Amino acid sequence: MRAPDRRRRARRAIRATIRGVIELPGPVGFVLGGGGSLGAGQVGMLRALAEHDVAPDLVVGTSVGSVNGALLALDPAHAFTRLGRIWEHMTRPRVFPGGLWAQARTLRQHRTHLFPNTGLAQVLAFGLDGAADFADLALPFGAVAVDSVAGTAVTLTSGDLVSAVLASAAIPGIYPPVHREGRVLYDGGVLANVPIRQALAMGAQSLVVLDCAFPGHLPSVPENIAETLLFWATLGMRNQAVLEVELASTSVPVLYLPGPPVQPVTPLDFGHTAELIASSYEASTRFLDTVAVAGPGLYGHPSGLR
Repeated sequence: MRAPDRRRRARRAIRATIRGVIELPGPVGFVLGGGGSLGAGQVGMLRALAEHDVAPDLVVGTSVGSVNGALLALDPAHAFTRLGRIWEHMTRPRVFPGGLWAQARTLRQHRTHLFPNTGLAQVLAFGLDGAADFADLALPFGAVAVDSVAGTAVTLTSGDLVSAVLASAAIPGIYPPVHREGRVLYDGGVLANVPIRQALAMGAQSLVVLDCAFPGHLPSVPENIAETLLFWATLGMRNQAVLEVELASTSVPVLYLPGPPVQPVTPLDFGHTAELIASSYEASTRFLDTVAVAGPGLYGHPSGLR
């Protein structure tokens, strides 16, 4: 047995005497939901999961969850460290470049969106460190988008990686659609912000859900068109997560991490990254310390209340 394996088994034995080991039937699917800048919270969740030896066999993500998910699938063992470094430098101007005049010009020129996706493409290229194709990833990965012609969710699992993630994150009205494989693709969050069905379709026998878009994270009154679009879209997507996770939990165990405490942070506000990572880590650690999985069921809840 290799030394790292011996150390891993030793850590498991120590934890088992303290709080029990979280045993999930494989393949274990990590489901990373959308939520813009709130995706920083998934970094803290991934750290807590790693410390509890809960690891993915496959990864499915939507929107920012697709961004984080691609890096998780690339390097599962060091994902939270790699993502933490990237999120430290994530800013609104970098991801949503241009002021009001630039937004007006973009809207006038293209008529469908306010921002180019070039900044997000640069973030991805840096984070993926040369990985250009799904085949370059260590784990099976699905990026969920929406086919705007067919009106259906599409799980992209092969081919060019960056364009797939950009399609999954193409927020309607915010970013341009991505033309790929004869399709016009937009953000998967429109139909599958928390891609539970898609993870099951890829073969998952248990689910670990990293949702970062609780309703309470949004302000009561959006202040501009971009925030308005995200505000109502996020509220409209909540029912999808609630309905699908309760249905899935009748046949497989679903570990639904609580995420950070509710606070007035919009999906376009990148000024709370460190706080979101830390609070998500603390909340997820407390949850994982006490959870005991005993067969199919819902452990945690999309509302964060039970």
